[in-house]
Amino acid sequence: MSHHPGVTGKKMGATGTPTANDLDAYSIVTFCTRHSISVPQYYKMRKLGLTPVEFRVGTRVLISKESATAWRREREQAAQNARHQYKTETPEEKAT
Repeated sequence: MSHHPGVTGKKMGATGTPTANDLDAYSIVTFCTRHSISVPQYYKMRKLGLTPVEFRVGTRVLISKESATAWRREREQAAQNARHQYKTETPEEKAT
């Protein structure tokens, strides 16, 4: 069985590197790009404790795919809870 050098079965981007979909962890910039948020917004959210769990490899800060998935679920749940809270408030409560 012959093996061709460079044939990995992974999709490659134009630069010959794996595409973002193939990564197991994202840099903050890649995470922000994938989730359509700006990097400054990410740092504002981080101060509020609203960003995914990060880990460090040397000086790099990374976010695992699993952490990104959990973060999306948490954000969706928070939005759903806020929507439910708003619908159940009385008009007087909404005015305050």
